[in-house]
Amino acid sequence: MPNFRSKCPIRRPITTPVNSHRDHKPDLKIDFLSRCGYCNAHDEWKTTYYEVDHFIPENILTIKTTTDYSNLVYSCRSCNNSKRKKWPSNDENIPNNGNEGFVDPCEQSYDSHFSRRDTGEIDHVTNLGKWMYNALQLHKPHHKIVWNLENLNEMIKELKILENSLDNAPEIKAKLLEVYSEFTSYYAQLRAL
Repeated sequence: MPNFRSKCPIRRPITTPVNSHRDHKPDLKIDFLSRCGYCNAHDEWKTTYYEVDHFIPENILTIKTTTDYSNLVYSCRSCNNSKRKKWPSNDENIPNNGNEGFVDPCEQSYDSHFSRRDTGEIDHVTNLGKWMYNALQLHKPHHKIVWNLENLNEMIKELKILENSLDNAPEIKAKLLEVYSEFTSYYAQLRAL
C-alpha cells in the first residue's frame, strides 16, 4: 500500500506583516511543496484553484490573528470548501479530541491517519482520520485521479529515458504506449469532472 504522502510540509517561521492572509500564498506554496496540505494533490494538474486556508477557522481565533502564518495551509479549493468553518471543539487551543477535529497537516502525525490504496483512493486509518476523511470529503474521485496522473507521469518520464537507450526494444515501446494510454484516460476523466 503506498504512503499517503512522501514528504511532510514544514512551515517556515514567517512573521512578516501582511494586509491579508492571501498575501502569504507564494510562501505557503513553497512550504507545502505546491501540494494541498490536506489531500496532497499537486497544483500542477490545475484541477482546481489553490487557496489559503485558516487551519483554525477565523471565527474561532482569539489569540492568533487572521494573518498568522503558523495557522495557514496551502489548500485546494475542494478541501478548503469542504473544511469551511468546521472546528468541533470551538476552542482555538483544541484541534481535536482524539475522535473528532483536525490535525495540522504540518505535523508528522497527520500521515498516520491516512493511507492510499494501490489504485489511488485515500483511506482513513484511525477514528480521527475517519472524521477528517468525511469532513474534507477525501472520497471525491479527483483525489484518486490526480494521484494516478502524477504516478503515471513519473513512469512516462522513466520509460522515455529507457526508450532512448534501447532502440531495438519493442517491449519498452509497448509499455510506454500502455502507460501513456492510461495517463490520457485518467486525464480525460479529470477534465470531465
